[in-house]
Amino acid sequence: MRQFSADYLRDTRRGMWDDRSALADLDLDSRERVLDVGCGTGELSRVLAEETPGEVVGCDADRDLLAVAAGRAAPGRDRERTHERSGSDDQGGDEPEHSLPVVAGDALALPFRDDAFDLVVCQALLINLPDPAAALAEFRRVSSDLVAAVEPDNAAVSVESTVDSESELAARARRAYLAGVETDVTLGGEGTREAFREAGLSEASTRRHVHARTVEPPYADRDLRSARRKASGEGLADDRATLLAGDLSAEAYDDLRTDWREMGRAVVEQMAAGEYRRAEVVPFYVTVGSV
Repeated sequence: MRQFSADYLRDTRRGMWDDRSALADLDLDSRERVLDVGCGTGELSRVLAEETPGEVVGCDADRDLLAVAAGRAAPGRDRERTHERSGSDDQGGDEPEHSLPVVAGDALALPFRDDAFDLVVCQALLINLPDPAAALAEFRRVSSDLVAAVEPDNAAVSVESTVDSESELAARARRAYLAGVETDVTLGGEGTREAFREAGLSEASTRRHVHARTVEPPYADRDLRSARRKASGEGLADDRATLLAGDLSAEAYDDLRTDWREMGRAVVEQMAAGEYRRAEVVPFYVTVGSV
């Protein structure tokens, strides 16, 4: 399974739950015990805790991310990993606003008894698993009522930018990435609903929503970092193995990275002039099924 940093999870999910109507089908106001599997740094877990009178527990296989979710480490560029490896008590900054109980565990072998929760939920987890239905069957085992999954369709992402080449290059890189990635990151609604059926979950329903991320003046530090990574080609380099695992040749990758870096320099220039704007829209689907 792919590994993600705390910074990545925080940045990609930024603002996703400003509108919580997407969670309406989870009936959160009646929940007693909720499990968030693959909780990462706990963004969704804390939203669930604010919306339900019951207890919310986060579960993830990555203990470094769990330390952030639990409030034992502060999110920051690689701070959470350094903290746990060193055993230092220095938390390197402010703790998350809300901590929560967390348990280390594998989505395919959850360390909980049968029917321990009345809702089990995950966000962007199934797209990273080779057998989503197997994980959902385990969710079904530990839930007495509902199972829910929040999964994107990464093939349908759209980008608009004041840098003319950025939309085309983003689509070009996305196509190559999708061809090389090992799991179905386009799972979306229909794929998730089929996995629910395979896992024996009944009455599965799916609703489509969108998560829009915008960049505009005044620019946040994360936006400036992202622009620098584009100009250096660092972001593409991180995904080089995946890009080459599909039908992209090494020569085509080099051409893409050259064009990407040129685009990145244009982004940096527009930012310096306060003219850069970018909007990325990611469709995501909330699927809910009964045990």
